[in-house]
Amino acid sequence: MHRRRFLHSTLGGSLLMSGLVGELLADGTTDPLAPKKPHFPGKAKSVIFLFMSGGVSHVDSFDPKPKLTTDHGKQVVFDHPETKNRPGYEKLFLKRPDWKFAPRGKSGIETSDLFPHLAKQIDDIALIRSMHTSHSNHYNATLGMHTGSFTFARPSIGAWASHGLGTENRNLPSFLVLAPQMPYAGTQVWASDFLPGEHQGTRVVPGTEPVANLKPRVNATGLQKLELDALHEFNEAHRVTRADDSFLAARIKSFETAFGMQSAMPDALDLSKEPDDALALYGLKRGDTSSFAWQCLAARRLVQRGVRFVELIHTGSSGNWDSHGNMADHGRLAQQVDQPMAGLIQDLKRVGLFDDVLVVWTTEFGRTPFNNTVANAGREHHNWAFSSWLAGAGVKRGAVHGATDEHGMRAVEKPVHIHDFHATILHLMGLDHTKLTHRHAGRDYRLTDVHGDVVKGVLA
Repeated sequence: MHRRRFLHSTLGGSLLMSGLVGELLADGTTDPLAPKKPHFPGKAKSVIFLFMSGGVSHVDSFDPKPKLTTDHGKQVVFDHPETKNRPGYEKLFLKRPDWKFAPRGKSGIETSDLFPHLAKQIDDIALIRSMHTSHSNHYNATLGMHTGSFTFARPSIGAWASHGLGTENRNLPSFLVLAPQMPYAGTQVWASDFLPGEHQGTRVVPGTEPVANLKPRVNATGLQKLELDALHEFNEAHRVTRADDSFLAARIKSFETAFGMQSAMPDALDLSKEPDDALALYGLKRGDTSSFAWQCLAARRLVQRGVRFVELIHTGSSGNWDSHGNMADHGRLAQQVDQPMAGLIQDLKRVGLFDDVLVVWTTEFGRTPFNNTVANAGREHHNWAFSSWLAGAGVKRGAVHGATDEHGMRAVEKPVHIHDFHATILHLMGLDHTKLTHRHAGRDYRLTDVHGDVVKGVLA
C-alpha cells in the first residue's frame, strides 16, 4: 500500500484536531515538545487563561470611580477612536457605573457587585487597574491580547509557553483551548504560526463530544496497535534511508501522542468522578458538559495532568460582553462566570495546585465611561484603560497595581500595556521574554516584539 494512503487510512479518524494535525507538519527539532529547562526557576508550572470575549467594563467591575457617579450626565470632550467623526456622537456625556462598589476581604480592595463570588476571593488576587492596549477593534485587540501583534498573524501566548517549556504529558497536547464558539480573530487566537506545529493549540468544544473524532474507527485496541506498529515500521524503513531526518522523527512522535489521547483525553474530561463538594464550588450541576463552570473544572483536571497552557474562552464573537446597547447584559454574563472563577481559585487550593498554577483573567479592552446621551444604557469600546487580574503561582495576594484617572478614562499610574502583561506571565513561568525567541524570515521574533517590562508590582 502507498505510504501516504496507509497513513490516512490508519489515523484519519483520530487526528482531526488542529493541534495534532500541526504536529504532522512540524518543522522543528526531533522532539519540540520535550520538557525544557526555564531560563530561571519559575513559579508557575501551568497557566489557566480566562478570556472574556467582547470587552468587560472596568468601571462596572474592578475600577471604582466615585467621581464618575458624581459627574454623571456631565458633558465631556474626548478625541476617542470609537467616537471621533462618528455621526450621533458629536456630544459625549459621563455615565455612572451600573453596579455598586464596596471594600472586600481583609485587603479592603474595592470591587463591584457584578462579581460577588469572586469578590470573596479578592485576597488571593493581584488586580491590575492600569491595563491599556493599542486597538479598539475586537479583531485587532483580541489578536493583540493573544499574540502581541495587532495586525499580523503571530504565535499565540500558549504556543510560546509550549515552545519555551515543552510538556510533561505526551498523551495530551501541551496547549488546549476550551472554546464553545469561534472567537474574534478565529483560530489565530491559538495558532503557532511560524513556531513548530506541535505548539499550536487544540480546541476543545464544551458539550457531549468535546473533541470530535477522538474515538478510533477500529474498535479493537489491539488491532489498532498492530496498525500503528506497522506504520512505525514503514516510517523507520523510510527514515534509515535519510541522514538525521528530524522531521520524520517528530511526526512519528505525534502519532504516539494521538494514540495516548484516545484514553487520556476522555479521562481528563470525565467529570463524573468528581465529588459533589468539588462540583458545588463551581456551581456545576452533575451531568452539565457545556457551561463555563464545566470549562473551569475541566481546566483544573487538565493542569493536574501536566497540560502546560489551558485557555478558557467565555462566549465567542457573538452574544458576548460587547454591551453597546445595554449594560444589563454584563449582569447576565457575569452570572455565568462569577462562581466558576471563584470556585477555580478555591479548588486549586483544595487540591494543592494554587502555588503551581497561574490563573490569568482578562478581556481585550474596557468600555467607555461615557456615551452619546445621558440615557444611553450601553458603553462603547475603550482601549485606553481596562482591568485584568492574576492569581496563584508567584502572584502577590490581595494587591492592586496601577490606577486610572478620576473617571476611568486613561491609565495614569503605573500603566501596563499588553506587552508588559505578556512579559509578566512568561516571567512567572521562568521565561525571560527577551530571550524566548524564534528565528523566522531573517529576524528573531518574540511574543513581546521589541517591547515589554515585567510588572514587578504583582509579583510575590
